[in-house]
Amino acid sequence: MFTGIIEAIGKVTARERNRLVLEPQRPLKGLKIGESISVNGVCLTLDRISGFKLVFRLLPETLRVATLGGLKAGDEVNLERSLRLGDRLGGHLLFGHVDGRGTVSARHKRSGTLTLEIGIPRWMAAALVPKGPIAVDGISLTIGALADLKAQVHLIAHTLSATALGQKPVGAPVNLELDLIAKYLRGML
Repeated sequence: MFTGIIEAIGKVTARERNRLVLEPQRPLKGLKIGESISVNGVCLTLDRISGFKLVFRLLPETLRVATLGGLKAGDEVNLERSLRLGDRLGGHLLFGHVDGRGTVSARHKRSGTLTLEIGIPRWMAAALVPKGPIAVDGISLTIGALADLKAQVHLIAHTLSATALGQKPVGAPVNLELDLIAKYLRGML
């Protein structure tokens, strides 16, 4: 499980058919082969460590559901190690299992804050509420407003400097994960 509080930005150094190679901008100490790491909100298993580079295998289902298949060398991604029992929850509980894709449909910058409008799938709209949580590319965010199949999220200065989301242009795809409670409630209805 994850919290959506990003630990580092990583740069894609290689993206082949079923392999993703990343280099974190700062070392993530104590990493172990087999460890779960959220990459843009997708729970991946660390397959290999090569110097400062992290190597992951991508399954066909991951490529189908998430945006990782579109990554190319030089792209930046958000990285978070899995939650350990006893850790503080700074964001909200996430599985790292992407529920769907969204699209950045608008960007508005004002007073050091960037507001993004994210186009969301129709089926997902019923599980979202204003002031409720959503994970966008693995980042725990609060929905500011919902209208016309768009969720508005605000990125403060810290989020802009600590994550790769602020660099996404209009039209860019993003990974979306619903709140854990919303998923279960949706499944019961």
